[in-house]
Amino acid sequence: MTKISVKNLNGEKVHDLTLKDGVWNIEVNNDALKKMIRLQLDATRQGTRKTKNRSEVSGGGRKPWKQKGTGRARQGSIRATQWRGGGIPFGVNPRDYSFKINKKERVLAIKSALTLKNVAKELVVVDNFNLESNKTKDVLKMLKSLNLDNKILFVTSDDAENLYLATRNLPNVLVIYADEVNCYDVINADILVCDEEAIKKIEEVLK
Repeated sequence: MTKISVKNLNGEKVHDLTLKDGVWNIEVNNDALKKMIRLQLDATRQGTRKTKNRSEVSGGGRKPWKQKGTGRARQGSIRATQWRGGGIPFGVNPRDYSFKINKKERVLAIKSALTLKNVAKELVVVDNFNLESNKTKDVLKMLKSLNLDNKILFVTSDDAENLYLATRNLPNVLVIYADEVNCYDVINADILVCDEEAIKKIEEVLK
């Protein structure tokens, strides 16, 4: 079992918390982690690009000249693919980039991401996120007390409304619920900050 210090929002140690090795200290599976991150990024792609083939471009309903006797190559339509303004051969069409992976692989990937944060000492646990106000200056004070900088991911066990409102205009801060934890957000953040209840919820889901 791995122990980690639980702090209050002033950066003072409250007590120690034991993390479950089956969630926070496993053998990292880089293949599953990479696949899960690629799945998340691919799922955000719109895939709406489109080109028109010769049946979809306007015009070209009449044969440009007669078949024989002109000395020129025979042509059936000015919207054939070799003409300027004609259809595009083998062009791109709308597609869905998302794909599926099985549940065990998803769980393994999330555990691997959490393990990387724990091993790299990039995991911070606080007792709660009960801010007195929703002012950004109070959050900045909290970040300074906890010695946090760069990209920060807050994982909360409840709505933590004041925390969410106070961090909305901070581009380096993201707040999510414990049940929204995902590989991309965890890996993309420099520091992962969870409240104590969020840790328990994550462990309960991933046990």
